[in-house]
Amino acid sequence: MMKGDAENLPFEDNKFDSVTSAFGVRNFENLEKGLSEFRRVVKGGSSIYILEFSKVEGFLAPFYMFYFKNILPRIGKLISKDSRAYTYLPDSVNAFPYGEKMKKILLNVGFKKVEYKKQSLGIATIYKATK
Repeated sequence: MMKGDAENLPFEDNKFDSVTSAFGVRNFENLEKGLSEFRRVVKGGSSIYILEFSKVEGFLAPFYMFYFKNILPRIGKLISKDSRAYTYLPDSVNAFPYGEKMKKILLNVGFKKVEYKKQSLGIATIYKATK
């Protein structure tokens, strides 16, 4: 186990066959820097995979947002005794660039091919970016 900064990874260039992240890149201080680091450490021709929350769109959006902003934080507070974590979550998801915006960022930091697929009615999205 290593401790490090995702925006300044302690690994040599082209070290890994793949890089994966689940529900983490949304919290980067500098998204482009962190994604550039992922690109730097993954081998040429290899891919990174990111699972991240995204905004629900369409007719379910208002219902999901009500749950996400009003009900989930209360449940989270009851279970964890920390209301900040569950009020932070909807705010961070709303601020995160998802879908085509995230694809554009991945292309801008140098990935050659980017694909994404929504999961669970759009609650989350899986991104695959190839170096």
